[in-house]
Amino acid sequence: MPRSDGHREGSTAVREVFRGALELGLPYLTLYSFSTENWKRSTDEVSELFALCREELRTHRFAQYGVRARWAGSPEGLPEDLVDELLRVQHETRHQTRLTLTLCLNYGGRAELTRAARALAHRAATGQIDPARIHEADLAAQLSLPDLPDVDLLWRTGGEHRVSNFLPWHAAYAELHFTDALWPDTDRRDLWQAVTAYTRRQRRYGSAPRVPEQPRSSAPAPV
Repeated sequence: MPRSDGHREGSTAVREVFRGALELGLPYLTLYSFSTENWKRSTDEVSELFALCREELRTHRFAQYGVRARWAGSPEGLPEDLVDELLRVQHETRHQTRLTLTLCLNYGGRAELTRAARALAHRAATGQIDPARIHEADLAAQLSLPDLPDVDLLWRTGGEHRVSNFLPWHAAYAELHFTDALWPDTDRRDLWQAVTAYTRRQRRYGSAPRVPEQPRSSAPAPV
């Protein structure tokens, strides 16, 4: 089958996982729609991907579901009308609170960190900030979406065991979950299973495992 058919089925999977997230009550869902490395694909395939994204943005009623849609990525190289659609949907849904859906389109983690470092360097060079006093929060403030929370669960499909330049700053402490099924074969049940697996993880953020206190013996001490 043509690759375009696979992308169209992948779009159906997006809707499935999106609805599954709503049913679970997840507050955030972030999807890697098109990476900066995806420009290496053929011109026809890239054009088909953008056409599909444009169609989804124009026909999907995010506000109807109480969804706030956001875009992380660079406008460089993207068709102007696609950028317009991304900004339109982001603006129209900005007051929704049920679920924040972030679309990473023309996004690359290293590129995002490079832009943030460049912005900090400019502020330091112009005397707006003391380089010796730069903290993590200062760099985080320069990211595409500074208020995007850290990733709790990073789920990768298709039997791949890598994160592929996806949100490196936010995913520093993410729990990783890998599944063999390709994305077009994925539905909301796979999301539920991924979240269930996540709930069994013990998140310590560098601390030692907690050892339960042992009950003290009530027996008298030997004489």
